[in-house]
Amino acid sequence: MSAALSAVSEPRSRLQVAVQAADAARRRRLLGVVAGAGHAVVAATDADVVLVDGPADLVGPGKILFLGGGGDHPGVLPADATPAQIDAGLRAVAAGLQVRVPGRPGGFAMVTDPAQPLLTPREMQVLASVGAGLSNKAAARALGISQHTVKFHLEAIYAKLGATGRAEAVAKGLRRGLIEV
Repeated sequence: MSAALSAVSEPRSRLQVAVQAADAARRRRLLGVVAGAGHAVVAATDADVVLVDGPADLVGPGKILFLGGGGDHPGVLPADATPAQIDAGLRAVAAGLQVRVPGRPGGFAMVTDPAQPLLTPREMQVLASVGAGLSNKAAARALGISQHTVKFHLEAIYAKLGATGRAEAVAKGLRRGLIEV
């Protein structure tokens, strides 16, 4: 198989990651974590995601994952995050998802029941749209999907949350920290 065909047929799982840390020893450890996860270490200007440990003023533009800080930024992990958590956080931020420290104001709570089914990213978008008061038609338009697809996702959301309707699904989503209004 040619290299061009291989690059097209295989999803990109290797991220381009820049690492910024005030402490040189900590930076070396984080470089090892990033490389150990199979990602390429690059300059901040070429990065899919910037991993930041230390003062936020070191940061450049783009998607950022902060360790132990970062305020209201979409990507925040505890300073003592494991390599697996850092890898998952980098992938999530690169995909445009939010990563928060559990128990921190504005953060998301940990799943306490491992048997509790999780919503897919699209189901989360549909639930957030419903929580914002959008009709199925308006949610479909906003998300670029059909009304039928919205209805399909709502049925899956009801089943996963044990809800009988829109209002109950939104209430349960709010209580579980799945959506914010």
